[in-house]
Amino acid sequence: MSAITAELRLGRARALPLAWWLAAPAALGLSRLVPATGIGLGFRLIAATACLLLPGALIARAFGLEGAAPAFTWSLAALFLGMAVMFAVHGSIWLPAAVMGGAGLAAAPFALRGPALRVSVWTLGALALGLAAGIALWWVAAFGGDSFFHLGRVRKLVDFGSISLRSLDEYRDGGLHPGYAFPLFHGFLALVSKLSGADPDQVILHGPTALLPLSFVLTYESGVALFRSRWAGLATMLASFALLGLAPGHGGSFVSLPLAANASRMLILPALLALVFAYAREPSWPLLASVAAAAGAMTLTHPPHSALVLVVLGGFLVARALLVRRDIVPLGAAFLAVAIPTGAVALWLRPILHETAAHNPGAKELRHAFASYPTELDVFGLHSYRLKPELFGRGGAIAVAALVLLPLAVFARRRLWAALALGGMLAVLAVSLLAFVFPHFADVVSISQARRLVGFSPRAFVLAGGALVLARLLGPLVLPVGLASGILLQWWVPGSFGSPYRPGEGGPAWVTWAAFGAAGAALVAGALIGRRLPQLERDGPLAAAAVVLFLVPVAVHGYSRWSPTATARQPLPAEVQQALRERLPERAVVFTDPQTGYELVAALPVYVNATPAVHSSDTRANHPGRRDREAERFFFHHGPLSVARRAGAGWLLVDRARDGRKPFALPRAWADGRYVLYRLK
Repeated sequence: MSAITAELRLGRARALPLAWWLAAPAALGLSRLVPATGIGLGFRLIAATACLLLPGALIARAFGLEGAAPAFTWSLAALFLGMAVMFAVHGSIWLPAAVMGGAGLAAAPFALRGPALRVSVWTLGALALGLAAGIALWWVAAFGGDSFFHLGRVRKLVDFGSISLRSLDEYRDGGLHPGYAFPLFHGFLALVSKLSGADPDQVILHGPTALLPLSFVLTYESGVALFRSRWAGLATMLASFALLGLAPGHGGSFVSLPLAANASRMLILPALLALVFAYAREPSWPLLASVAAAAGAMTLTHPPHSALVLVVLGGFLVARALLVRRDIVPLGAAFLAVAIPTGAVALWLRPILHETAAHNPGAKELRHAFASYPTELDVFGLHSYRLKPELFGRGGAIAVAALVLLPLAVFARRRLWAALALGGMLAVLAVSLLAFVFPHFADVVSISQARRLVGFSPRAFVLAGGALVLARLLGPLVLPVGLASGILLQWWVPGSFGSPYRPGEGGPAWVTWAAFGAAGAALVAGALIGRRLPQLERDGPLAAAAVVLFLVPVAVHGYSRWSPTATARQPLPAEVQQALRERLPERAVVFTDPQTGYELVAALPVYVNATPAVHSSDTRANHPGRRDREAERFFFHHGPLSVARRAGAGWLLVDRARDGRKPFALPRAWADGRYVLYRLK
């Protein structure tokens, strides 16, 4: 049994009878009897998500693994296999569903022949907390960021009967997006839509309610596997939720949890880390295979994230070797298990990557990036730049507390978490802040993605580990210190979560530099004189309670701003969607302005001529800037119609609020007070 399920030995576990394996399909059947609105919609989404985890749970159990991390990982692996077959034979999304079901049935005889499934009451508690937090997300649900981009891909997966990799793009004559060339998590969402009977826009909008309980359990398992403590696992889970969901207000990043990049960071990442930690403690080939499968799922879901994870794991490996000189072989094997799938996917994507302007950028692209992120980069020259140190405190009180507590990890140097805290954080700090290192890393993953490295630093683990050390140093005094520190830091550095980042609202630069220097000194001290340093840890409810009290001010701030963000995007009105759906055939090409096109591909399974350049990959095939300029000239000069026909369009959609009210000499297919649909002869 893997270390992921160590909490079964730490706390009370309950054996579940065989019939519990049928609970998810039974719940799905019952959910289809209620309307897909309100509570009924939430019930459907949760039941459909649980059904998609069932094949992976059976496969993982056949390998002798239990827990949500291996179950989620192997469900994604089975989904990948099914989608690969679907793309090869141009099938529908039901084909991956059949492959997943077949894989689960094939694994069932091996999975069910062992002892009864046991579930820790702590895991059930984490699931319950996640469900409560997920229900709260329902009230702040909103479309934001790249929601319409991802919704368009999910909708095509749901509606098309013959699917290829290129059929999911927003442009019929475009090319693959290097970040989402293989739409793995889009396929997961499409199956949730199919199984639940909910429209894809409802899956994107309210999917966080169904996915957040899974995120909670995966994060809890990663904490348990790292600390071998259910209390520290609980603290890690709560700190992660507060950092990403409560500190920003309005639900934070969790509102967009179904989007591929966020799913990679908040679902696949904790699953991957849980498996890596478990393998480091109890090496076995099923766990190593699971690590590789999770890394493959992350790379396919959002390729740059695997490179960011490798930075953290590389620092983890080096720190463990310096501090205790053991676990090097299993950690090295886990590192390779992440690196090999990452490299394989990168080789597949190489032709597409070479077509993007952000990959190995020239002087023009570099200057454009510097102009795009002026408040996030310190630029000293064309090939000498770094992230601003203030960005490490941008996450507010929790982020700053992690920097302050980081050097304390040296007092637990023999523990696995200390190596992750010191090594992982130092690796991120070094790559981000050293101007002779960061440009090389940015050349590989692009400046846009490299600046996200800060978000992959193990801050929640550092906070939980620091609380263990403080609980030993301060005893019961750690409780009032935790609460007072939370109040002070929330008042002093509440964080900056808008886009773009506003200078002066992150943590002070000197805190980042001080943490960098102190952590480096702590690692050197731990390596040279570590045996003379005392081991100072106190596991148990005291440390967890201190973390909870520290998070109270953050939670008060977050829930006091519990409303949809003011920057939420509005989809096409429902009546307009219905009218266009009745008139536009599937796979039609519609010429329209970029913003209307962006909304249209999210609403209907069609193609458009242009979407806003910021929401499209800048490849030679796509060339979104040129498309936007061409559409602007067309509507500004009222034609000529040859421009639309040259784009392969059979339809012209005019938003008179954006494009003017002058009519075109074309037959009208439909019109209302704002929109006019013309048929192009």
